[in-house]
Amino acid sequence: MQKFDVFIIGTGVAGTIVANKCAKEDLKVGIVDNRDYGGTCGLHGCIPKKVLVSATEAVESSRNLVGKGVSKAPSIKWKELIDFKNSFTDSIPENKEANFKKNGITTFHGEPKFIAENQLKIGDDIIEANKIVIATGATPRELTILGAEHALSSDNFLELEELPKSILFIGGGYIAFEFAHIAARSGSKVTILDMEATSLPHFDKDIVQHLVEATKELGIELVMSTKVTELKKNNNNFIVVGDNKGNKKHFESDAVFNTSGRVPAIHNLDLEKGNVDYSENGIGVNDYMQSISNTNIYAAGDNTATDGLPLTPFATMEGHIVAANILTANQKTPDYNVRPTAVYTLPTLAMVGMTEEQARNKKLKVKVNYESVPEWYAAKHLGVKTYAYKVIIDINSDLILGAHIIGPNAEETINVFAVAMQASMQAKDLKTIPLTFPSASSDIAKMV
Repeated sequence: MQKFDVFIIGTGVAGTIVANKCAKEDLKVGIVDNRDYGGTCGLHGCIPKKVLVSATEAVESSRNLVGKGVSKAPSIKWKELIDFKNSFTDSIPENKEANFKKNGITTFHGEPKFIAENQLKIGDDIIEANKIVIATGATPRELTILGAEHALSSDNFLELEELPKSILFIGGGYIAFEFAHIAARSGSKVTILDMEATSLPHFDKDIVQHLVEATKELGIELVMSTKVTELKKNNNNFIVVGDNKGNKKHFESDAVFNTSGRVPAIHNLDLEKGNVDYSENGIGVNDYMQSISNTNIYAAGDNTATDGLPLTPFATMEGHIVAANILTANQKTPDYNVRPTAVYTLPTLAMVGMTEEQARNKKLKVKVNYESVPEWYAAKHLGVKTYAYKVIIDINSDLILGAHIIGPNAEETINVFAVAMQASMQAKDLKTIPLTFPSASSDIAKMV
């Protein structure tokens, strides 16, 4: 048996923060991962995805400016793009583990399983720790249809050595939209099958409609209200069977990807043996990110049932909070009041705060500024046809309750709204800040 003060399961951003902070305070720390060290964001999510998006963004920008000073648009060389992406990801696992060891952290590889409230088994190793931190993140939701084994995952998409001529995505969430835009701009024929009646229901429906129109203009087929019931191998391609209100539909594709969502990666940990309460939303924690059923356990990131979005910034925040609470006996709590998020399609969709529908349902007295403005400089000088915003402002307090943008640099502009909301700035204050001009964020004064 090996004993530790703190033992962490997972080497993503949350687990890394906890491990390094606790080791810095001279605690004996161990860490394990059942995959390559580095977590989803660095290896299988945010970073590699954005590398692919950046290349397609360069192509899209050139295409938009053909006839406006640009004579010819470039095209994507997929293999070169994947090699470039790998230049960001290949070194992460080795560097991450070397850094842990440099900080005095003992590293393990394998499938950890609870055998007691403060004990884990990893292969032949028995681990006992005063505090155990679960930071395993999320994993793709398993398909329960006939032929599910033929579906690839988002991880597989990021490792494609050759782009299939046709691709079908099962599920219409943000991952499907992002990968669909990448694939379509790289030359693939793309279909998205969504069992929902509307796309991206957590975002403002009016702003989403602009993305839907832009997606269709790109040649991507969006098939709504269709539940996939079967996936069949057909020589060198696949047949996907969908049920649309009782009507069977068949779709043929060279590759099929499961983008039906992600779930907390906690179901192989034998949590019951560790007396760790959990639900389909993740591990149940109190305000200090501590297990509600076992005070030896803390959890952070996408595997926890909190109000934080399953995104890297919230895993980062929760990692810092868990580390602080282990070191100072529960003194810090997370703040989920402001939660910006973006869909990295082209055009980019970004939001923070309430949708108009949420504000109306709460019977709040609001002013809603909503406009499509492709003629504004921020879009027009790039040849971009989609640029729209919606800002929800409380009439009584003049506080911004929500902001929604689709268009160039939306992921950056939304951060200004997030800062303003966190600082409880009034809309009139945002009108008076001398932001750099010309820039996308300088449009904020006109949006509010």
